[in-house]
Amino acid sequence: MKPVRTAVVGLGAISGVYLQNLSERFSIIELAGCCDRKPQRTQEVARRFGVAPMTMEEILADDSIELVVNLTQPEAHYDVIKRLLLGGKHVYTEKVLAVGLAQAQELVALAQSKGLLLCAAPDTFLGAGLQTARLAVDAGLIGEVTSCVAILQRDAGLLAECFPFTAKPGGGIGLDVGVYYATALCSILGPATAVCGMSDTYRPERIHETARSGFGAPYTLQTETLLAATARFACGAVGSFHFNAASIQCEQPSLTLFGTQGILFLPDPNCFGGEATYLLKGQSERAALPHTHGYAGNERGLGAAEMAWALRQGRAPRANARMAYHALELLTGAIESGRTGAHVALRSTFERPMPLPRGYIGGGYGADEEAALALNA
Repeated sequence: MKPVRTAVVGLGAISGVYLQNLSERFSIIELAGCCDRKPQRTQEVARRFGVAPMTMEEILADDSIELVVNLTQPEAHYDVIKRLLLGGKHVYTEKVLAVGLAQAQELVALAQSKGLLLCAAPDTFLGAGLQTARLAVDAGLIGEVTSCVAILQRDAGLLAECFPFTAKPGGGIGLDVGVYYATALCSILGPATAVCGMSDTYRPERIHETARSGFGAPYTLQTETLLAATARFACGAVGSFHFNAASIQCEQPSLTLFGTQGILFLPDPNCFGGEATYLLKGQSERAALPHTHGYAGNERGLGAAEMAWALRQGRAPRANARMAYHALELLTGAIESGRTGAHVALRSTFERPMPLPRGYIGGGYGADEEAALALNA
């Protein structure tokens, strides 16, 4: 099958693993070039990975490039994605689609009107850990899921020192990290119908505390640091979210599904692997689920590769814009509810993406993991 010629825009911290995986891991991707707003960085990264250093204008003018992976900061997503879609490119973007719901809705509509694919991270739900968990839920291991709980804490101040974009819109505990939890739950339970929440920014006015970012210089946290919410899913389950970025930078991720026959403890949704464990009715100790699917390492770019396979096969990609938009609406709805004190009814919906075929684990069953991406089953 003809590989999809692909360019990467935005060469920050996350780009290294993307470029390595896209150039070495997936045969469906032909990495053609890369682009960054800093020309020197573009040249250095292009030399490292043996691709062409390009400008946005050159990417748009190159008709052989079908897919662009957007790794820019969240505030830039709307402008970059819109420009690429208008230029006729299929787009896979790091999370989130846009920092505003109206902008994200415009991008989804634009892609649809032009017959282009638009997909978004997080794609960790395609990894071994969450695909194994989904199989267990679909098979009825814990009965009917009645509720779920997602808990995470971080240190917004420390992150702002290391990654300044986390202090800006789109970089908060909900949209930057909570989106992994929301996407994982949506991929397993399906769409939500309503959300209510409380949100706040703890100590928005701050000063830099390290020389790296300008010791003593003031800055403002423009993002949510505290977000607690309750959501109802169309399947009947209710969910509780507790995200706190006014805590310590020693993440203790917790994502749990409660069912009529048992409890399923999911792995960290910010990772592709991890172990899911379960406790069934009448048991006193958890048991572990062996991975039933492949992709347990650092697989950033997996969603883009799956998208490329979908493009060649003429089917819907799994990390599609409709689910990404719905997860964004769920999180922004929780934030808005915190501002207004009102319940927010979610207007969007989506079809749960197909699970990946099982059994492709490190070359097992006579095939490699990538074969799973090529199957429409």
